[in-house]
Amino acid sequence: MKIKDTKSLCPECGKTLDAEVFDEGGKVYIKKTCEEHGEFINTYWSDDGIYERVDKYEPSITSPANPNVEDFTSCPHNCGLCSKHETSTVLGLIDVTNRCNLRCPVCFANAAAKGYLYEPSQDEIRQMLRNFRNIKPHPALAIQYAGGEPTVRKDIVELIAMAKEEGFTHVQIATNGIKLALKENLAKEMKDAGLNTVYLSFEGVTPEPYIINKGRDLLPQKIQAIENCRKAGLGVVLVPTLVKGVNDDQVGEIIKFAFDNNDIIYGVNFQPVSFAGRTPSDQVEEQRITIPDFIKIIEEQTDGQVKTTDFYPPSSVEAVANFIGALDGEEPSVTLNCHQHCGIATYVFRDKTEGPGKDKLTPINRFIDIDLLFEKLDGYSERLMGGGFAIRKRVLASATKDLPKLIDKDEAPENMDAKKIFLNMFTHRSYEALGEFSKDAMLISCMHFMDSFNFDEDRVRKCVIHYATPDGRIIPFCSYNSMYRDGVEEKFSTPFKSKE
Repeated sequence: MKIKDTKSLCPECGKTLDAEVFDEGGKVYIKKTCEEHGEFINTYWSDDGIYERVDKYEPSITSPANPNVEDFTSCPHNCGLCSKHETSTVLGLIDVTNRCNLRCPVCFANAAAKGYLYEPSQDEIRQMLRNFRNIKPHPALAIQYAGGEPTVRKDIVELIAMAKEEGFTHVQIATNGIKLALKENLAKEMKDAGLNTVYLSFEGVTPEPYIINKGRDLLPQKIQAIENCRKAGLGVVLVPTLVKGVNDDQVGEIIKFAFDNNDIIYGVNFQPVSFAGRTPSDQVEEQRITIPDFIKIIEEQTDGQVKTTDFYPPSSVEAVANFIGALDGEEPSVTLNCHQHCGIATYVFRDKTEGPGKDKLTPINRFIDIDLLFEKLDGYSERLMGGGFAIRKRVLASATKDLPKLIDKDEAPENMDAKKIFLNMFTHRSYEALGEFSKDAMLISCMHFMDSFNFDEDRVRKCVIHYATPDGRIIPFCSYNSMYRDGVEEKFSTPFKSKE
C-alpha cells in the first residue's frame, strides 16, 4: 500500500528520482528507478505499526525568513538553506578539519582518506558561526565542531572560546577521544574555554567492536578520555555507531555502562550506520538497522523494562517548547521540529535497589502521562497567546495545580521528588533545573541519518542539524553527507604538504 510520494537519490549516480514510500508485509520501504541504473527498493522503517504511531507527531514548519541561497531548482540540489526548507537550525555543525588520527571503516565523512587538506581558517570559522547566528527568525544556539577529528587542530581551544564569543549557549565537540585520553589537561582547557559537552564515539564495552569499526582496540583510550572529562567536570554523551553483527548485541551493556558513569555521562545517542563515505554498500539490507530495529533491541536487552512504546520522536516535544515560549511572551528559540521519522528518544531512570545485576529501569512515560502532558501544555499555550488580565500568573497557577496530577507516585523512581523537579523545569527554565531533572536519568536516543538508498526529500526539508560551509551556505546533515561533502572539501582545500 502506498504511503506517500517523495523524491530520493540514485545510489549509483546521485540523480534525483521520483520515489514511493510504501507498506508491505509489516515493513515500510522506499522504491525508485533510475533509467541508467535500474530499480532500488530499500527498507525505510522495519515496522509499519511503529511508523504509524510516530507519524502522528508531525512537526510544525518554520522556514528561514532570510534564506542563504535562491530557490531555483529541485530539492536537494541547491541546499544552502533555501526558502523550501521547513525548519531552522537546532544544532549547527562545522567541520574544522578533514584530518584524523584514525582510519575508521564506517566513517561517513571518509576522513583523512583524501589527498588534500580541508581546514577552514579561524576567520572562515568565525564567519560560519555568524551565519548560524544570523538565521531568522531563530538564530542557532547550539554548535558542534566535527571533522575529521577536531582535536588534531592545535587551536581547538581557541575555536571553542570563539563560539562562546559569537553567542552560542551550547558548544560541543564530536571526538574519538584519543587526544582527550593522551592529554590529561585538554578536557579542562576546553571546559574553561566554554565547552559544554563531549560527543564521544563509543562502540561498545569490549575490544571487538573497536577492532572492526575503528581498526584497533580503543576501549582503554575511551575509558581514559571519560576519566579525564570526569576530573574536569566536563559532560559526556556516548555516540555508538551501530552495525548489525558488530555491536548491536552490546546496546544494553552500553546503556548499563552509561548509568554506571552517570555522574559525567548524560546520554547515549545511538547512530545506525549510514551507507556513505567508507561504509560498504553491497550488503545494505543485511547491515541496515532502522529505528524500529533499534528500539526492539533495547526492549530485548533490557529484559522488557524499556519497551518500544516508551520511545517518542523528538518532534513530540514541540508542545514543551511552545509552552515555554508562550510563558516568555515570544516564539520558542529552540524547537525540535525535525521530521517525525528522523529519530526517537526517551528518558530512563534507574533504581539500584534490586541487588547486583537487578537494577530497575523506569522510562519517564511510566510515571508521567506524556500524551496528556503535551495536550495540557498545548492548551496552556493557547491561553497564554490569547492574552488577558494576569494571564501568565493564572496559567502558571493552573499548571502548578494540574500537572502534578499527571505523575503516578507509585511508579516514579524511588527517592525522586517528581513533582518538584517537574515544576522547576517550567518555572525556572534553566540549565540548573534541567540538570536537576536529568541527574538521575539517562537520555537514550537514536538518530538514523539517511544515505542515498533511503534518502527522503520530506525528511531533508525538516532537518534541524545543519553544516555551515566557507562559501556561506548552510546545508542539512543528510544532504551534506550524501551529496555535498566531497565538493565542498575539495573546493576549499589545499594539497597536503610533501614530506620531502
